[in-house]
Amino acid sequence: MSKAAGDNFSRAFYPFLHEDERKSPELTEELRFSLLEKVRESDEVRAKFFEGNSEAILAASLEMARSFHRGGKLLVCGNGGSATDAQHIAVEFMHPITVGRKALPAICLANDMAMVTAVANDVSFTDIFSRQVIALGREGDILLGLSTSGNSENIVRAFETARRMKLMTVGYAGGDGGKMAAMHADGALDFCLTVPTPSIHRIQESHVALYHTTWDMVHTFLEHRSVVEA
Repeated sequence: MSKAAGDNFSRAFYPFLHEDERKSPELTEELRFSLLEKVRESDEVRAKFFEGNSEAILAASLEMARSFHRGGKLLVCGNGGSATDAQHIAVEFMHPITVGRKALPAICLANDMAMVTAVANDVSFTDIFSRQVIALGREGDILLGLSTSGNSENIVRAFETARRMKLMTVGYAGGDGGKMAAMHADGALDFCLTVPTPSIHRIQESHVALYHTTWDMVHTFLEHRSVVEA
């Protein structure tokens, strides 16, 4: 975003920050209002997303549980903030903090900087995840990719590779779902869970809630053998 565009955005959403004279109590009150409005919006976005995607979330969680039950593992990938979410997901599955829930195999494909930079330098940035899927993935495993736009080329390429290798595929997206939503519509992506907002912050907040909820659902399904073995 250019400086001019950034200034316009700031003036549109935070006009009080650009006024010449503001008394501290007035500024604090307006910031308090802004804070509460963001919390309200975040709650509304998450509620709308989960209400509209509850069946798909349950279905994806069940298929993930079946993969783990059969000895499969989870591969996770994302860029930027979504890379840290991918790390978080892998840790949740590998190191559950809830007593009585077992560790499940999960690998974050964004973690190995030597591998990521080697592939980016020698092949292309688009291939940084797909090359790892080729090396680490096996039929019946899971690939979960996060992209707030749904258009990250390296995530799309990883899904294409995973599809050829017969992995289960799950995408977390935002906005209109971008290329990931189109892949799902064409049957090239098993699940595409899209948070319908242009706000990157609201998308990421919903993704955090989604993967924590998914983690819980997967373990709940695993406690019922008759369901995962069906």
